[in-house]
This record gives sequence, structure tokens and C-alpha cells, in this order.
Amino acid sequence: MDTTTGSPTTSGVADSTTSTDAQRPDQHLHLLRPDDDVPPGGHVAILAGGLSHERDVSLRSGRRVAESLRAAGLEVTVHDVDADLLPFLESARPDVVWPLLHGASGEDGSIRDVLELVGVPYVGTGPRESRAAWSKPVAKNVVLGAGLCTPEYVTLPQSLFRELGAQPVLDAVVARLGLPLVVKPTHGGSALGVTLVERADQLPRAMVDCFAYGEVALIEQAVRGVELAVSVVDLGRGPEALPPVEIVTTGPYDFDARYNPGRTEYFAPARLDDDVLGVVREVAVRAHSALGLRDLSRTDVILDADGVVQFLEVNVAPGMTETSLLPQAARAAGLDLGHLYRSLVNAHARH
Repeated sequence: MDTTTGSPTTSGVADSTTSTDAQRPDQHLHLLRPDDDVPPGGHVAILAGGLSHERDVSLRSGRRVAESLRAAGLEVTVHDVDADLLPFLESARPDVVWPLLHGASGEDGSIRDVLELVGVPYVGTGPRESRAAWSKPVAKNVVLGAGLCTPEYVTLPQSLFRELGAQPVLDAVVARLGLPLVVKPTHGGSALGVTLVERADQLPRAMVDCFAYGEVALIEQAVRGVELAVSVVDLGRGPEALPPVEIVTTGPYDFDARYNPGRTEYFAPARLDDDVLGVVREVAVRAHSALGLRDLSRTDVILDADGVVQFLEVNVAPGMTETSLLPQAARAAGLDLGHLYRSLVNAHARH
């Protein structure tokens, strides 16, 4: 049983509150503005769909980005990940590919490995770094090493329960971590297989639901506080955090709350003091940099009751749907989505 604490030494986030490098929300973002000159683009192939549990979300993200890029004057083809993909890339020779695949293959680095094998430029993080970010325990360990905070957690494979028996293991988890807890698959997104456990008798069911989406579970202490999503974009001048988005929902922030309007209210920027917003943004940039991410990412955090920013996870292929958080943050920063997406594309396109 891998037990890892989320309490770093004095090099942690508590120290970062005094840093003069913390990005303030009123600082001028060096990202592209709507009236900036954007060089001509070309043919963009968006990869959307796939066979993961998040296929529908990926298709919606693909459609939204395609609409924005076409409005910005680019030729766009949306293609699924299937047996026709490699022949299409060979014949169409797009100037750049944007993988908007959520879940396995899209975020675990594998499709990016294939794109590098065939020599096609693409938007987003490289394969090795994607694999590190895709694994929630690995990402937590990396950001802990960078001095950030994360809730205390354990990782448990399904096979362990068959070997040791479920109840003794779960009793040990509760005795060590206490309650409430959050149970989630170590891989995957969109809150699929995630359960908030308030009572010990809810834990067995939560494990069953988690193992429906993966072989290994991450169980972490549930942190109460302000839930925030912080998107980071890098157009070649270094990573910059967009305004943090505050998430307020009735009940858990699950799949339904994320992608179906009505249950969740978003505030962009978050309703926090400027100095706190600056620290939150700095945490996201530090996580992005520590993990070696490229172009864009989204870091999910909670600002706890003590004012500590607790890292939860990072996403290398953030959702781009009508309710997704990166587009909301970009709009809050005064950025035109078409221009922003076109700039990301142009950073890698073959010219």
C-alpha cells in the first residue's frame, strides 16, 4: 500500500504566498489579444472521439474548437481515431494536428507517440510528460517535489483486495486517512468513477464504482474549501495562468454537473482576493512547469480553510465544450477563442 503525505516542508505553498513572482489577476497577460496580428494558418486536423468513456465529451470539444478555428479563417477537419486515421494523415498532410481526445490514448501519451512516429506536428504536451500527468499519483509526487501541497492519499490496486480481503484494507484506510474521503481511478477524467465518501460503510461501494473505470484506485482525504480550475497557456513566452474559475455545484461535481448546464455555477474570475488569486495562479504555473507540460493544461485545486492551495490533478487535454473551464477562463481574460486557438496551432504548424 503506497501511502503518501501531502504536507510538504517549508518550501511548500505556504511560502509561495510571499513570492513576488506570484501572477496577479490584474497583471497584463502576454497572451495573444483579439486585436493582435495572427499569421496565416493552414489545414488543422482535430482528433476527437476515440473509444474511452469520455468519447462524447471529446466529440463535443472537437466540434467547439473546430467552429472557433473556422471562424478564425482556418481549414479544419475533425477526424476520429480509427483505422482510417494514418492513411488520412499521409494523404491529407495537415499542417498540424490537435488531439482533443479525453481519457486513455488521448491523454496517456500514446496517440502523441504515434504522431511523432509519423512526423506530424501537434498541439499539446509530449508523450512522456503526458504519461506522467495522466497518472494522478505520479503527478502528485511530482508536484510535491516542486513544493506544492496535495491531500494525503493512498493508491490501491484491485488485485490487493483479492489477496488481502477487502474489509481489513478498507479499515486500515479509514484508520490512517480518516473521513471524509474521495475515491477515484488513478487514470481518467470527467469525474467518472469518483465518489465522495462521508461514512465508512460507503467505502466498499465507492471502490466498486471506481474499479469499473480502472484497475487502481486513488483514495485521498477530502478537502473542504473553494474548488478552482486554473488553465495555463504557453504561446512561446512561458506558461501563463488564465483567471481561475470558481466552481459551485449542488451536490458532487460529477460528470452530470460538469457537462449538463443547470447544476453548476461558475465564477470567472473566482470570487477571491487578488493576492489569493495570484497564489492560485502561481500554483498552476508551477505544476505545469514541474510536469514539463506544453502549450496548455488545466490544474484542479481546492483552496482549503487554512488558505492553502491543495493540488488535486492536472489535465493535458482540457475539455473545450460549451461548459468547459478553459474557454470560460480565456473569455474572462478578454481573449478571443478563435485567435487563441489559432495561435496555439500556428506555434506548431508546418509553414
